[in-house]
Amino acid sequence: MDGAALLTITVLAVFVGFEVVSKVSTTLHTPLMSGANAIHGIILVGAIIVAGQAADPWVLAVALLAVVLATANLVGGFVVTDRMLHMFHAKKDAARSGAEPKAGSK
Repeated sequence: MDGAALLTITVLAVFVGFEVVSKVSTTLHTPLMSGANAIHGIILVGAIIVAGQAADPWVLAVALLAVVLATANLVGGFVVTDRMLHMFHAKKDAARSGAEPKAGSK
């Protein structure tokens, strides 16, 4: 593949990922984070493929930037999901014991 095709794939992957994730409403964003993480994983794989096949230095630079941003997005999604699950776990534990859940407790 030539550099223009690889750059086109990278740009399209960024737009598709952004559009899919941005269509999720704020209320549903945290519960649907697992699905968004799968989408981020697909974007990451695409960016890695483009970076591995890049011949031009500027295409490689853009692809590596896409890898870094997709990785940060993927890891951040898992961190948010983990925090959300701990919040619900704390409420369940407090309800079982009859105590009020503490703010910020895990």
